[in-house]
Amino acid sequence: MPSASELNRSHLWSARLARRRARIAETPGLVVEGQLTRLVGLTLEAAGCVAPVGSRCLVVNPNGDRFEAEVVGFAGGKLFLMPSSDIHGLMPNARVIPAGGGGQAPVGEGLLGRVLDGSGRFLDGLPPPAQTAWAPLSGQTINPLLRKPIREPLDVGVRAINALLSVGRGQRMGLFAGSGVGKSVLLGMMTRFTDAEVVVVGLIGERGREVQEFIQEILGPQGMARSVVVAAPADDPPLKRLHGAALATRIAEYFRDSGRQVLLLMDSLTRYAQAQREIALAIGEPPATKGYPPSVFAKLPRLVERAGNDTVGGSITAFYTVLAEGDDQQDPIADAARAILDGHVVLSRRLAEAGHYPAIDIEASISRVMPQISGPRHQQLARRFKHVYSTYEQHRDLINVGAYVAGSDPAVDEARDYYPRLKQFLMQGIDEQVTLADSLQALEAVLQPKPREGKAR
Repeated sequence: MPSASELNRSHLWSARLARRRARIAETPGLVVEGQLTRLVGLTLEAAGCVAPVGSRCLVVNPNGDRFEAEVVGFAGGKLFLMPSSDIHGLMPNARVIPAGGGGQAPVGEGLLGRVLDGSGRFLDGLPPPAQTAWAPLSGQTINPLLRKPIREPLDVGVRAINALLSVGRGQRMGLFAGSGVGKSVLLGMMTRFTDAEVVVVGLIGERGREVQEFIQEILGPQGMARSVVVAAPADDPPLKRLHGAALATRIAEYFRDSGRQVLLLMDSLTRYAQAQREIALAIGEPPATKGYPPSVFAKLPRLVERAGNDTVGGSITAFYTVLAEGDDQQDPIADAARAILDGHVVLSRRLAEAGHYPAIDIEASISRVMPQISGPRHQQLARRFKHVYSTYEQHRDLINVGAYVAGSDPAVDEARDYYPRLKQFLMQGIDEQVTLADSLQALEAVLQPKPREGKAR
């Protein structure tokens, strides 16, 4: 039987061995560096190193300058990298060092009222908040059978949407518009007037001038107080624009997972798709539909499906703007977005040019979850409003040129009487907030029969 000293010696050696094994496990493995062999456009090619798709690499010039890039593909022993920053000054044969990991996103309560870029860096000049943690940029997918159904309406403060295109908590809506028809103003109105607890705004691929303008003039201090803005303007590299959209969604997911009701506004989904197109074409993916490679149409639902209700009580109600190039509603991105979203609001250039704001084309717009979140009376009034409004629009030309004879069609006569009130109902000032309850009350009032005038003597 071993003595006490022998047992103590054995325990001592066991403890030392355990510590050595722990140190060996903590020692980082050897990193095999590569070399930059080719640069075409924004695509970097590296040879001699191995890294998984989605991981980061550091590209180091001989003079010590560092550039960050992400692995987006590989072929024949070469890695295809896409830079996430300006690559001015990059030199041939630069070292390529795999840095491991993937994209990270800052999350936390301290983000409220702050402005970030697509990489998660703060743009407002203020120090980073103390209450900030880092989480993977790609959120977890929720089992569709475990998601809470959409049963509650969300008040967005816009009369036409509240009454005729009611939005539910957890719904994904598209805002289809050409350039210069007021989509940014409408987004700003919803940001200020909504009853959501947190608003996350993603400005993806838009003009840099519009970022400050949106924050100061459209959003304002009232809207900014409960908002987080992620800005990745058009002059950012395409990878940074992709990350900006993913970052805005990840921040919204954080607040949703904490039980909050979140409104996510992304302007625009089209610029997100164009950024992916730039990357895909640069690494050799063949174009499919009007120059868009297949990977674009695979990434759109992955981004959009991250919004919605969770399994407990939080929700992300999302509005994605879709640019209709030349007001073409059959653009491939617009067509794909209609198929994966829960409804769409179409802004009309004809209405905008006539001074009708917000320029919502009620006939072309629809909310697919409205039957689940509104009562029978509300639905009946909304259908009647659209029927009367559509009847007038169908006979507008005849009425305007005086070719229509009063009394020829009772439905057209009714539409002529109601139309001025319907048009006024759809218009709303930029600083005018109309709650959901007030919107329903106004809808009831506008469809009341017009008082008959007394007979002439």
